[in-house]
Amino acid sequence: MSTFQDAIESIRHQIAQATSSHTICIDLDWAVGDQLIDWLEAQPIYPKFYWQSRDGEEEVAVLGQVKTFTDPKAAQQILAPQQRVWGGRSFDGRTERNRRCMSSFFFLPKVEITRLKSSWHFMVNLSDDNSRLLSTLDKLSEQFTSLSELHCRVQQRINTPEKEDWSNMVNKALTAISNKKFEKVVLARKTTLTLDQPLSSAQFLKASRKANSHSFHFMMALDSEHCFIGSTPERLYVRNGYALKTEALAGTIGRGHDEEEDDQLASWLISDKKNQYENRLVVDDIVNRLSKFSLSMKVAEKSELVKLRKVQHLKRPISAEINQECSDSQLLDNLQPTAAIAGLPRMSALDFIIDNEPFARGWYSGAVGFLSQQRSEFCVAIRSALVMGNKLHLFAGAGIVPGSEPSSEWDELDRKTSTLCTLLESDITMNPEITESQVA
Repeated sequence: MSTFQDAIESIRHQIAQATSSHTICIDLDWAVGDQLIDWLEAQPIYPKFYWQSRDGEEEVAVLGQVKTFTDPKAAQQILAPQQRVWGGRSFDGRTERNRRCMSSFFFLPKVEITRLKSSWHFMVNLSDDNSRLLSTLDKLSEQFTSLSELHCRVQQRINTPEKEDWSNMVNKALTAISNKKFEKVVLARKTTLTLDQPLSSAQFLKASRKANSHSFHFMMALDSEHCFIGSTPERLYVRNGYALKTEALAGTIGRGHDEEEDDQLASWLISDKKNQYENRLVVDDIVNRLSKFSLSMKVAEKSELVKLRKVQHLKRPISAEINQECSDSQLLDNLQPTAAIAGLPRMSALDFIIDNEPFARGWYSGAVGFLSQQRSEFCVAIRSALVMGNKLHLFAGAGIVPGSEPSSEWDELDRKTSTLCTLLESDITMNPEITESQVA
């Protein structure tokens, strides 16, 4: 087991002797603890990507690019057994507004540092010209300064749409549902916060990771000016060989002020017909989309509760054995966007979203993660934000089905946005504490 500097020297030596090897991997003796984000922030290399699995057992920092891809299928075709390609896809790339961001971006990194439970590994991906990799290794530093606590203050908040326009949009959706245009549509809001100083994306994500458990945590920075981060509870899918796990996460209520109220809200959510209907639509859509790739499939009989810091969700786990011809590219195309973040039927809901939402979602509610030969995993990029200097763009969505009320759905947006909003100090009224006493 090597120290950080010994690992770099060993990698240099192996690069000099490399012939046909695709990767070099060294076990690392590294006392970085829970400060991998801090270390990643200190490295002057882009793109950079941070990932922590939902169970917290895997944490990864990747730096630099050997190759980039816009198509996950092309990426998977060139991968060696140990290699992983990182990145993701936007919500929808069909409109001019959404084309301003990349509809899909994946990259094979130069450097990948992984913590798996308590073990650390330092891996590099080789190329035809390893001089660039050697240059990247020269720039890596073991030393870093621990990120301080957040001290940014919110000076201005703008919602897009504002509440009146939101109500009009929801009512328009309900009319379309009653006219059988679609069964469900998920409508979103962008909340733009102006801060008193530039925000460190890594600092913000580290604060979110500390506050928001039972979530995937990710950060993708293509340069020093733009960074997309998130702390999402929702898995799109994980594939181990031909074993696939996914889930329907739909149906939401707030957390109680005490244990008794929290249990009452949970009981209401489990028994509420509207939320159970919304969850069932997502289950049926996933099952339908996976059926053509699956040799067998199992859906949990009952929804289970997922309790997060600000909200509670209904979740129904789904597992399948997929056939050998099924690729990650096909899984991404078929599962994303799910009915949980777009609607049902998918194309009708997408058309309504594109025609009526007053902003481009970009990578919000897209898919973020990694793919490899043996194992691939993607989360759904909800509870996410785009950091641009002293501007923070937060996103949240709500599923609209028969029985939805614009004001209640607006409150749900506030609860979801508060996952990240409440990490900041504020000079204005942010997200009021909302309970579901009004659900009766």
